[in-house]
Amino acid sequence: MAGVLTEKQLARHVYSSLEAASCPLVEGLYLQEADSMLQLLCAPSQHRTDILAWICSSSKPMSVRSKEPDVLTKDMAVLGQELLLCRASDVDLIRGDASPRRQLQFLEQLLAFVPGCVKSAVHTADGELLLKEFFGAENLPHLTQTLSPAFDPWPTHIKALWKNTKSSYKPNREENGDIVALLQATQSALEQLQSKCVFLNSEAQSPPAFSPSSLRVAASDLQQLMATFSHVYETDLRVYCSRDPPSFSSETEVFQRVQQLLLACNTELEMLKEVSEASESVSEEVKQLQTQPRYWSRGEKHTLPDQLEKVIGRIGGFLSQLSS
Repeated sequence: MAGVLTEKQLARHVYSSLEAASCPLVEGLYLQEADSMLQLLCAPSQHRTDILAWICSSSKPMSVRSKEPDVLTKDMAVLGQELLLCRASDVDLIRGDASPRRQLQFLEQLLAFVPGCVKSAVHTADGELLLKEFFGAENLPHLTQTLSPAFDPWPTHIKALWKNTKSSYKPNREENGDIVALLQATQSALEQLQSKCVFLNSEAQSPPAFSPSSLRVAASDLQQLMATFSHVYETDLRVYCSRDPPSFSSETEVFQRVQQLLLACNTELEMLKEVSEASESVSEEVKQLQTQPRYWSRGEKHTLPDQLEKVIGRIGGFLSQLSS
């Protein structure tokens, strides 16, 4: 098992993976020094941004559309979140401001989604070391013996069936009967098991096929919901969750007394409303009697006497004070 790689080794592996994936942005560079590879892959530059954009568009077509620097950075961060490699807010990782090891690990994981790059550079290096060890000089005799074994590993009856030749092995009737009985018992046991287990029934609805992309989408949605709930809890709900529950008074007479006072208040308000309406009606009638002439006697027009007018005015003032 390979140990933890250094930053320079990671840079070599990522650069080799880009060459294996036929990245047009590294063609013709022919970098040999690990420092140069580290500078190319981790230092913020337009060339590094173009390489990262090519990896994103190769791993998921139509994922990066805009050419604006800020919009392009956000699109690549969103793609990394969809692939469960980073967060949408990790723009420092996209711009090249994060640590070199984190950038190289992100590039290595992102290159695994590129169709032309099936295996990462780390796995390729491990495979090359395994092949060198496997075909080493000390293992050649074992390989020769494996390819040309001294003893035939096949049993006699299997070898006879394979070569389609006659053999001394012929199963008798007793063995055939035992095999048939064993098969019938196995079939009966399977039928009983199928009758007890509903999920073994062929008519039962088969579960949907597992999809890694569906799992990524579900995990991304769950992460967004949890982040939203955490924000709402920290800003609004935590204050109410930490409060003590309210204590209710056992004295019900207070509520009964309040109810009675409210009913009495409503009754008085209704009475005052009726008094106000009556006062307005009387005032209207008095005004009509004062302004409209009447025929009292002998065909002459007369108005309300002054004394009666004063009495009615006092009654109206009294009613107004009562209503206020």
